[in-house]
Amino acid sequence: MSDDLSRGEFFAVTSAAGAASVARPTVAAPAGATRALKIRWYGGGVFELASPDDKQIALVDAWIWNNTGFKQFNIDKPAELSSASAYAAHIKARNPDAVVVALTHDHGDHMGDYFELLPALLAAGVNVKTVGQSDMMRVGLVPKFKAANLDPAQIVLNNGAGINMGGTAMHGAMRLELVPAVHSTILGYPAAGFIIDIAGVRVYASGDTDVYGDMSLTGVRYSPDLAVLCVGNGAFTMGPQDAAYACKLLGVHAAIPVHYAHNPLVVGPQAADLFRDAVAKVSPATAVTILRPGAPTTLQVAAAARLVDSPSANPRGAA
Repeated sequence: MSDDLSRGEFFAVTSAAGAASVARPTVAAPAGATRALKIRWYGGGVFELASPDDKQIALVDAWIWNNTGFKQFNIDKPAELSSASAYAAHIKARNPDAVVVALTHDHGDHMGDYFELLPALLAAGVNVKTVGQSDMMRVGLVPKFKAANLDPAQIVLNNGAGINMGGTAMHGAMRLELVPAVHSTILGYPAAGFIIDIAGVRVYASGDTDVYGDMSLTGVRYSPDLAVLCVGNGAFTMGPQDAAYACKLLGVHAAIPVHYAHNPLVVGPQAADLFRDAVAKVSPATAVTILRPGAPTTLQVAAAARLVDSPSANPRGAA
């Protein structure tokens, strides 16, 4: 073999080696065992997951009214996404039992509206909590929480501790676990992705990351049903081709591209089609759904067979 492996050849080799050394649990659901999951992309890397009845809502990152991810699509931002008060009223009107804001890292295109969002939701009477990497939550962001008149012990899950890699937090019927991301941060705390159990579906939210070999371990360990992956390439994250390799390493049956077309340094709207084409070649068992910013979408997701659907009991692996 030549010493000059292409990036694609390298991941093909390492993926095969990982599959040979670690037995992957069965992730295919029994026939017809699909679950409805609502998703809404807010542009960039920010999106919302919700149960069909809106009782459980998970917001991955918090850059909403200042989000620039609509412009390249020539879409007007919906009124409910135009300000903190409008968004809080929109969430309140859906009457959720629990809302969680999962913060992947501290870059502006992920937390630009975070410290305005949380007080607005609390003021509207929403049962909202937030979670992120433990040291970022309990040390790095504490001055900003206090400046926003927020008590970390009350607003951050696990009594202000957040979660670290492999750690767990629950809010309502939702369970969240933290997984690594290969990315930088402003404060120097680790960037992260999330495994989110919501409405009977397990979602891998990549946050901002490059593809890396241990994504195969994430696939084996958690058996996610759906991956929401950054694909924008440019100066910051993996691009469409590498995100396709991430699908293969994770072993997911469904994927959605995000984190593109929101600034001049990332690939534009064509990134989604490039990702879909790459997945068809690299991970053909993965079905790709392309979203439009602001458009609520209900997915029918094949959910893996697990011991129980309740996120409170042994969620890892398959039955």
